[in-house]
Amino acid sequence: MRTFLLASAGLLVLSAFAPARAADMAARAPYVKAPPPVAIYNWTGFYIGGFGGYATENSDVDPKLSGGFAGGTIGYNWQTSNIVFGIEADGGWADVDASITALGITAKSRIDSLGTVRGRLGIAADKVLFYATGGYAWVNNEISLSALGVTARESHFHSGWTVGAGIEAFFAPQWSVKGEYLFRSLDSENYFGVPTGTAELHSVQVGVNYHFGGPIVAKY
Repeated sequence: MRTFLLASAGLLVLSAFAPARAADMAARAPYVKAPPPVAIYNWTGFYIGGFGGYATENSDVDPKLSGGFAGGTIGYNWQTSNIVFGIEADGGWADVDASITALGITAKSRIDSLGTVRGRLGIAADKVLFYATGGYAWVNNEISLSALGVTARESHFHSGWTVGAGIEAFFAPQWSVKGEYLFRSLDSENYFGVPTGTAELHSVQVGVNYHFGGPIVAKY
């Protein structure tokens, strides 16, 4: 009898605590799956690309040199924290020209190629880079004089400097697109014994770059 009474008492105690245990289990927070890793873009590494744009002469005299250009780019970036340093070289074909006719003589000036070697300094906001740029600039220009069916030509390589700014952004793991403005100042050369004076160009260009080495690292 004593054993039966003790067992009955134990069952009563267990039944009293059972609802409380069930309530505690129901109150526990549900399991939450850990979020997936976040992609962090690192700009360090080599890249190559292509670009195209439009240039016009900075002059108050008409006609002004103007026209389009296209070419290729190669460069390297170093990123520390959110600061990006870089060096870039580009070059391409151009059709930037102007012509004038007077007294039966047509004079035409045409830039048929151009390029730069520039440093870049920017601030990265993950996959977007805002930067300033500057360095060496060059163009190859030809001047022709035509009259009575006869044409004389002379071409020269002009060196100078350039400064500008741009924005570049990744749109895929290893691909970026950029927009850029450059001001170019080019030294004078003599054509047919006459100096041209310093030439200045405004240019805008867009480009697409492929970045080697995979610029994405995973952050957990």
